[in-house]
Amino acid sequence: MSALIIVDLTPIDREKLTAYSTQAAQTLLPYGGEFLSKGPIEALHGDAPFDTKVVIQFPDRDSAENWYASKDYQDIIPLRDQGMISQFHLVG
Repeated sequence: MSALIIVDLTPIDREKLTAYSTQAAQTLLPYGGEFLSKGPIEALHGDAPFDTKVVIQFPDRDSAENWYASKDYQDIIPLRDQGMISQFHLVG
C-alpha cells in the first residue's frame, strides 16, 4: 500500500526555502517519491496554523521512512529549518 508524507509549513525565508525545495525534490527519486500536491491551503473547518501543505506519495511506508532517514535528505534539514517552520506526518 502506498504511503504519504504530508508537510504543513509556513515559509520564513523564501530564498532558502526555494534552495531546499530544489534539493529535496532530487532526494525523493531513489525512493519512488513524487509530489501529489503543494500550495496554499484553505481551511474548510477548524484552525490552520500553517499556510501551505505538501503531499508526497511513496510506493510504501518503508520507502517513505528510508527517504526521510537518508543521508541525502538529512543533510539538507538545516536548510529546511532556515527556510520554513514545518511539521511532517507519515500516513499509511
